[in-house]
Amino acid sequence: MFVHPDGDTRTDGGFRGERAVLVGYLRDQRLTLELKCAGLDAEAMARRAVEPSNLSLLGLVRHLAGVEQYWFRHVVAGEDVRRHYRTAEDPAADFTGAVADPEVVADAWATWRAEVAFAERVVAEAVGLEVLGAGAGAGGGGGGGGGGEGPVELREVLVHMIEEYARHNGHADFLRERIDGRVGQ
Repeated sequence: MFVHPDGDTRTDGGFRGERAVLVGYLRDQRLTLELKCAGLDAEAMARRAVEPSNLSLLGLVRHLAGVEQYWFRHVVAGEDVRRHYRTAEDPAADFTGAVADPEVVADAWATWRAEVAFAERVVAEAVGLEVLGAGAGAGGGGGGGGGGEGPVELREVLVHMIEEYARHNGHADFLRERIDGRVGQ
């Protein structure tokens, strides 16, 4: 186990109401990502899965920072922002640029934390979960699918984000096990 159950900051469900359920499970998925990466140096964070994959824990942190940015800043808040890491020349730069450099790791965590904080503020300030995103809609190429073009409800964004983290935390399980044998949680 990564952490003793008494020291685990994640919940075990028990949320009441739709907003609390969605926000609570998303928070737990975000905490799981941090847990999967805890205690690793830059080299371990940047270690690739297996050839030919460019998947790494650092790449996942960078990717999820971009996903947070796209869905909450662009789709929900309607901001026109330059994407983190991705470029037209290298749309996979969140992974290809995940190199074993402590500054790159620190930047990825700072960027991810800033995007999570923004997302948490947007959700906390939203009047309801049926609030429509002002941005490009679910089909705008943000990070992992979604529905069609046009406005999207906040509840759909939250469900999508839970799914996005759950999928990538599964990847993180295997990456962490390959790095140092730690499994679970």
